[in-house]
Amino acid sequence: MTEKSYARSICLPNENVFRNLQTARRFAIDVGGSLAKLAYTATVQRKTSLVSDDTEINEDGPIYQVSDADETIVRLHFVKFETKFIETCLDFIQDHSSGLGKPVPERCIKVTGGGGYKYTDLITKKLGVCVDKEDEISCLIKGCNFLLKNIPDEVFIYQRHDSPEYKFLGVDHNTFPYLLVNIGSGVSLIKVEAEDKFERIGGTATGGGTFWGLGSLLTKARTFDDLLNLAEKGDHRNVDMLVRDIYGGAYSTIGLKEDIIASSFGKAARSPRSTSQSEEHNFKEEDVARSLLLSISNDIGQIACLHAKLHSLKKIYFGGYFIRGHPLTMHTITYAIKFWSKGDIQPLFLRHEGYLGAIGAFLKGAEEEDAELYSWEENFAGSSGLADPKPSPLIIQQAKSEFDMLELDRLEKTLLPCPLLLNAETYLPDTVDLTQDPHARAYWLQCFVDSIDKQEEQAIKSQASINSEDVRYRAAQFKQKYLQRLENLKRNPCAYGSLNVRGLLDMRSHCLKEFDFTDPYSQQKQFENEQALKYLPSRLQKLDAIEDKNELILELSKGLLAGNVFDWGAKEVAEIMEKGEFKFEDAQDKLQVRPWLMDNFEEWKNKQLGSNSYKCAAIFCDNSGADIILGVLPFARDLLKSGTKVIFCANSKPTLNDVTYQELMILVKRVAQICPVIGQATLKGQLVVMASGQGSPCLDLRLIDKDLVQKMKTEGTDLIVIEGMGRAIHTNFDAHFNCDSLKVAVLKNRWLAKRLGGDMFSVVFKFEESKKVQNSTNT
Repeated sequence: MTEKSYARSICLPNENVFRNLQTARRFAIDVGGSLAKLAYTATVQRKTSLVSDDTEINEDGPIYQVSDADETIVRLHFVKFETKFIETCLDFIQDHSSGLGKPVPERCIKVTGGGGYKYTDLITKKLGVCVDKEDEISCLIKGCNFLLKNIPDEVFIYQRHDSPEYKFLGVDHNTFPYLLVNIGSGVSLIKVEAEDKFERIGGTATGGGTFWGLGSLLTKARTFDDLLNLAEKGDHRNVDMLVRDIYGGAYSTIGLKEDIIASSFGKAARSPRSTSQSEEHNFKEEDVARSLLLSISNDIGQIACLHAKLHSLKKIYFGGYFIRGHPLTMHTITYAIKFWSKGDIQPLFLRHEGYLGAIGAFLKGAEEEDAELYSWEENFAGSSGLADPKPSPLIIQQAKSEFDMLELDRLEKTLLPCPLLLNAETYLPDTVDLTQDPHARAYWLQCFVDSIDKQEEQAIKSQASINSEDVRYRAAQFKQKYLQRLENLKRNPCAYGSLNVRGLLDMRSHCLKEFDFTDPYSQQKQFENEQALKYLPSRLQKLDAIEDKNELILELSKGLLAGNVFDWGAKEVAEIMEKGEFKFEDAQDKLQVRPWLMDNFEEWKNKQLGSNSYKCAAIFCDNSGADIILGVLPFARDLLKSGTKVIFCANSKPTLNDVTYQELMILVKRVAQICPVIGQATLKGQLVVMASGQGSPCLDLRLIDKDLVQKMKTEGTDLIVIEGMGRAIHTNFDAHFNCDSLKVAVLKNRWLAKRLGGDMFSVVFKFEESKKVQNSTNT
């Protein structure tokens, strides 16, 4: 094929499309007849804060050193573009990537899809690499399994007439078996029983190519998307023959409603007697396009349903070029599946279905690096979201792009479900789905908009020692990107999955990191940790002077709550703390007087006064400073005295003023030199600090560090303590466990407090015994 055969009228801005291309290392590409999907890994260099325990213990000196350090992360990029632009894109990659200048075998690119054969010579010529072709079906399955395992809000049900239209299902750990229906030019149906066990059990030649081909003959639509947009505007009833057109109403005897399509294009059939131009029916193009889309979608749905029934499969995942997140297409397929299965089979769609082949091809190329042994996290700062199901013409014009992006950051540890969950399959971390609560959605989106100036100010303040002009520029870029994301979510709440407070916080964190603000509160945390350590001896003396066990348990619980007041992530509390010195006693005085808003203290106290102590407690910690040192540590110290092992679970990555694993390791060492109980417990391994695998103010127990999972199992953990508003209220408030659980938080957001029936500084002290124990008792 000559160079003139390729389209070149496209602009490729490096910073917006092929991001981090200069450090790209391994490439894979899925070349379809219409779309090409490029995958590559790149290393991203950024600054982060490093804490180090290299200081002498000095009453007036720092308890640890905070320094800027270089951090390298591995990011997996996917870029989707029209195949007709492939030559221009390959030229751009060659010009901007240094990763292609490496020796064989690294100069080999994995290629899948039909275009892998058609464009082999072009790829070899432009990139100077060898082309290693991979089986398309095998890549699709590998890519699908990867997404189902790694992206929590990957899978959704589409409900066109519901609000929201998208219902996300979270992570399904019982993935197999399922039916994958890949709708490209034709349709393939693949039964998947395990990671490497699958077979093609059927298909049809009536697919996306049929829709595009017939649509091109019947309408003036120039592209696939033009045809879909035309179908969205049409009324198929002007072209299709319905049941009521034949019977005058429903055919109730056999269960056919009056608006069911009896014959696709049935009204377009000309009577042999109607030969004159005046007698011919003039059909609108949009009606014809809609009739065509419904005809093909209904047939695909029926064929998929029949094969699923034949093989006893309850889940059908749909993917391929034909879907493209198009609402009417998903609605029609969903309707067909539910109609023919009578609701027994679930039609499911994937947010990133277009990347299945590219992901699979990449993984095949990276098998020697054990790429599948890592966990991956979607980078919301660099990924495109789902299209708005009901965009305005203005928004379509603004958002139109030939490119779609997905970015995944590699996590250095594998993440697994928490073994303490009563049912990991039904667990969803988030208390409120903002897609279903428009009032809460409007409040929280505006709340994050209102807080952006403070976040920008804190980001600048945290890097005061660096060139101020550069810092201010990066902070402004962060602000602009996050506000843009929030504006998109106002229009399309389901763009990145189920909208919730956790997602808004994580997206803000990703945007901060995108512009080198990985730990804006590092100095603030250091200062507060130092101040709290100075106060700890007197706090412990006060507790040790309490002889009455009932009084001690109450004081420890109040201390746990008072420490949780110190939260820079809560706007109203931050304003109080900024005005001047805010002491631990001040926080205790702010607490709601008992009875608390949610008060299971008596049940907790009775459990503590009982004869049996807990074997092992896992405590998910929240804030630095007074929270961890004056609240959590004394609480844990009392558990240690009773013989309980304690696992402190701290964030692996920094966020807001939450204590991190690195920081807590040093803090526990410092506390051990102050308190003999803590000192002995650390020496004997009765007290351990572990990374949770999290990097959020919230807590998603579907994905925690595998070492922590193993520790919980081996120690027989029978108590989980979840502390803080983000972890115990925004997430996990309704979570159930196979062990006793204590959820503790002070409400530091007035709107949320009032919604729960309280006010500022209302207390949630929620203790529940093991659901297993309760269930066996009820039995």
